Amino acid sequence: MPADGLALHDVRGFVFDVDGTLAHRDAGGRAHPQPGAVEVLERIRASGRPLVLFTNGSHVEASAIARGLREDGIPVGDDEVLTPVESALAYMARHHAGQRAQLFVTEPIRERMEAAGVRVTDGDDAEVVFVAHVQETDLDSMERAGRAVSRGARLLAGSYVQGYAGANGMIISRGAMVAAAIAKAGGARPKVVGKPSRAAVAQLRSHLGIPTSALAVIGDDLVMDIGLGLLGGSRTVLVRSGMSGRVDLDRVRPAARPHFVVESVAALLDVL
Repeated sequence: MPADGLALHDVRGFVFDVDGTLAHRDAGGRAHPQPGAVEVLERIRASGRPLVLFTNGSHVEASAIARGLREDGIPVGDDEVLTPVESALAYMARHHAGQRAQLFVTEPIRERMEAAGVRVTDGDDAEVVFVAHVQETDLDSMERAGRAVSRGARLLAGSYVQGYAGANGMIISRGAMVAAAIAKAGGARPKVVGKPSRAAVAQLRSHLGIPTSALAVIGDDLVMDIGLGLLGGSRTVLVRSGMSGRVDLDRVRPAARPHFVVESVAALLDVL
């Protein structure tokens, strides 16, 4: 698991986490690139290999996240960012096409999903419930969702982890809180369609056009990022600059450990 032996020259594509890996955010939400982050991205592009940043942020569209990162000094194209919204839409098109969906999302994401053809309902007739980031919600809506799930509606969640790396420590996931409440009311566990999930693995394969076994997944979160890479059979690199910086990997079951560990993303410059 140490950086010794790490080689990425034969990898055909790259998947990066953002917060805690390529950048740290300040209290105002601005992203500050980590040392070496910009150079790593530029060196990968110079090699002709594709990359994508997969963040579990789901409050705005991927293109808006890309625009914000560019403004903060991280050069990334609109097509180089994925969120759970994209993997959710692809999953729903495969498994819930035409079904009525109750959404717990922000207004920009509701508009994005409606434009993609999702039949949105706020009534008692939901056949699928999707929970991403929410600023606020109400108990009546959550109760309707819980009843729908108890009748057989599928409960999908962009994420079901406790939180994410933030400027002042972990940011508690509001989406996970809402999903947990609906799951309790409906008597069903949420199916995650963001990181880590097979839906996200499928989205990476489709987006990059490369088998996930030929990718490297780099991130700071043992559960979300390394978990995503391991699901897809990818080479995994844990960066000790964020959520899992203090995790004792000797206490982690072998099957869940990353292939390699580095202190910062800058360490990748010598192995690309």
